[in-house]
Amino acid sequence: MSHYQICTNCIMDTSDPEITFDEEGVCSHCRNYYAMIDNFIHSFDDKELELQRIVKSIKEDCKSDKYDCVLGISGGVDSAYMAYVAKKCGLRVLAVHVDAGWNSEIAVSNIKKLCTALGIELHTIVVDWTTMKELQRAYMFSGLPNLDVPQDHAFIAAVYEFAAKYRIKYILNGSNFATEGILPQNWGYDAKDYISIKDVYKKCGRGKISLKKYPHMGIAKHIKYNYMGLVKKINLLNYIPYSKQMAINFLHDEYGWEYYGGKHFESRFTKWFQSYYLPRKFGYNKKRAHLSSLVVGGELSRTDALVQIEDTSEYPEPQMLEDLEYILKKLDITVQEWDAIMAAPCKTEDDYKNCKNIMLNFRKLKNVFK
Repeated sequence: MSHYQICTNCIMDTSDPEITFDEEGVCSHCRNYYAMIDNFIHSFDDKELELQRIVKSIKEDCKSDKYDCVLGISGGVDSAYMAYVAKKCGLRVLAVHVDAGWNSEIAVSNIKKLCTALGIELHTIVVDWTTMKELQRAYMFSGLPNLDVPQDHAFIAAVYEFAAKYRIKYILNGSNFATEGILPQNWGYDAKDYISIKDVYKKCGRGKISLKKYPHMGIAKHIKYNYMGLVKKINLLNYIPYSKQMAINFLHDEYGWEYYGGKHFESRFTKWFQSYYLPRKFGYNKKRAHLSSLVVGGELSRTDALVQIEDTSEYPEPQMLEDLEYILKKLDITVQEWDAIMAAPCKTEDDYKNCKNIMLNFRKLKNVFK
């Protein structure tokens, strides 16, 4: 049995097989975080000035357009607060939501409340369920850790689709360094790789449908938009003093927005796959990375994080099993098939076709030009 170790600074541990520790017991994730943080603006005044500069640039660049920016909204705290900030800055916002069949009632209510109160135009795309079911089912049989790829890719593709349709030059993204500074890359492959998605379906799906009705973005479009400057992506929350708890309290008090119990728990499937499937099949607990991000970001003490990682009250075992039964039934998976899924060998993206090396080379090339 391998030696267990937990970071002395955050709560990341050897459940990440690639983690390393220095002489003081501080993990590689913390060291990488503190090395990266120097690239970000820290003071309130400097953040405010940079935000004003970005907003001014967007408005000038889009003054003859219908919209200044497009953003994806999930009903979660990050995208909700980002929408509020964008509207407060006077940006003309188009919000896009993708219903992939797993929305919680809280998420749907949150989106409606916020967009109505802020006067934000909302477009909702409902993914063809037959297509989504077969694709999601294939991922259940794939042996891969990131079962959220079918949902996440559809979200990404839909936002870019609306950007292209309305010739919108800016996409606002809710990803932020303050609350997401730590996440092991080996815990799940990038959802943008459509080549990988198609191969997973080819090898693990039932072959009942084509993927024509599935919102997707191939490698050519990805390169066109992300590496040729046709669309600029801005992580807006990196330019404000962002706190998860502050955002939750503010959204609740001002708009009646409701918290859903955990990071990404606005999706019933994501809640289950992160809390049940990943820990039991792979030994990965994303909650550990989420809490560690808050620790290094200064929002949570390590002591409190250690208490919270053991707290199962937000998603008790009976509810997990109830959701498991619901998900298996919805995806037409028998209990015997589920047992086989859990007993099958774990796989990585390299067990399927992918464009990982192509995208890596384009990122390197982009950095050279920067």
